[in-house]
Amino acid sequence: MNKSVLAGILALVTSFTLGGLAIAQQVDALRGAPVDAPTPITKEFQWKENEKRVQRNYRQQPPLIPHSVAQYQIDLRTNQCLSCHDWSNAGERGAPTLSMTHYLDREGNELDHIAGTRYFCNQCHVPQADTPALVENEFVPSFSK
Repeated sequence: MNKSVLAGILALVTSFTLGGLAIAQQVDALRGAPVDAPTPITKEFQWKENEKRVQRNYRQQPPLIPHSVAQYQIDLRTNQCLSCHDWSNAGERGAPTLSMTHYLDREGNELDHIAGTRYFCNQCHVPQADTPALVENEFVPSFSK
């Protein structure tokens, strides 16, 4: 390659790198704090023991968790949700069972244990709470149309 092409590529890579760093330094969470700063959970976002189950807003919405999960351990070795909600325990615990989709691998094969892609429950399911919206929106649940 000739020198002018290499110089052009180097200038392009440098500008993308510096531009990316400038953008990354300006990112804040919706809560108004830096994304890596711990923030306490305010009273309005905490679980209230007497809350009733909240209806889903659209057909494919993952169910909300109707109980506190503050002390639940979910990591590579332990998933406390499964102690009640796995199909082998749910009946005796009186808890809803996991959907059969949680027992399918990526190719659609049925498994006798929860699929690794569905193991971390809090990726899709969150505790329900009657909280103010983080941003203004005009969302209308599909069942109300």
